Amino acid sequence: MFSLQWVGSQTKGYLKIIDQTKLPAKLTYVKCRTLLQIIKAIKTLQVRGAPAIGVTAGFGAFIAARSIKANSFRQFYQLYNSLTKQLVSSRPTAVNLKWAVDRINRLVLFNRNRPLDWLKAAIFAEAMRIFREDLATCDAIGRNGVRLIKNNMSVLTHCNTGFLATAGAGTALSVLYRAKKLGKRFKVYADETRPLLQGARLTTWELKQKHIDVTLLCDDMAGSLMSSGNVDLVIVGADRIAANGDTANKIGTYQLAVLARYHRVPFYVAAPMSTFDFKLKSGRQIPIEFRRPEEVTHMSGRPIAPAGIKAYNPAFDVTPAKLITGWITEKGIILPQRLREHREDR
Repeated sequence: MFSLQWVGSQTKGYLKIIDQTKLPAKLTYVKCRTLLQIIKAIKTLQVRGAPAIGVTAGFGAFIAARSIKANSFRQFYQLYNSLTKQLVSSRPTAVNLKWAVDRINRLVLFNRNRPLDWLKAAIFAEAMRIFREDLATCDAIGRNGVRLIKNNMSVLTHCNTGFLATAGAGTALSVLYRAKKLGKRFKVYADETRPLLQGARLTTWELKQKHIDVTLLCDDMAGSLMSSGNVDLVIVGADRIAANGDTANKIGTYQLAVLARYHRVPFYVAAPMSTFDFKLKSGRQIPIEFRRPEEVTHMSGRPIAPAGIKAYNPAFDVTPAKLITGWITEKGIILPQRLREHREDR
């Protein structure tokens, strides 16, 4: 099962995605044929997870290009640049979105002297390449991280980092799926992930599909669970990682890292190298998306707080690198010293 896939030909095809807002009650799909539909899917979290957003952005850039009627590259690029800027602004924290659009933009500018039909076909080919690369990346993350999973281990995870968050098997959950294939015995604890309950709605649904032993807990129960000695490892995902290793991930990740450090539980981040933003020196420079207060004051459309009450609702927080044991990537497990060396190499 894939969270997204291109269906049909280049000229008449569309991006088909699982509507994650309907899970776990109903498995339904959304067909995105226009850029506005792509942007809506990203903004409303029908598609979510940094890698999946990046892949979706690649196809969004192609759909934008496909829609343009122009007689010259200059005319084409003026419209294309305007449309892709709208795409990039749909969610500011996940660096994979801008990474994918920038990657395709470099291809467009490099081939500015080519015929426009050739250029559109090249954009589609690049979007498909980004998709296939994510499949391979997820597989590599799973292979590189699986050695951390020991028999009879208990693993705590946060938000959703599986096939719903990527084009492939996932990031943090890819490690667990690989361990399952190898016959390792372990159990998983999944934070519910308030306020949008990605852990409760999506992670538990995924793990149940894969027949993995999973227990759901409220976010504020993680400390109690760790203090009882029932957590051996924490693995989470990431939406953007600064050059110094500071990591932005779903809100609630930072407090898990603090708890893990206090209880001496290894804390790993699983993410593709495309999630690293080496232009940012530290997490203080990572833009944090703030979302509607209704996500906090309401649940399933019903109010759970007094009318008119204010709500603090950042979608992400930043975990300092000093609280992170290592980063599981397609290139291997990067430890703090290796991250510094990698940064210096760049």
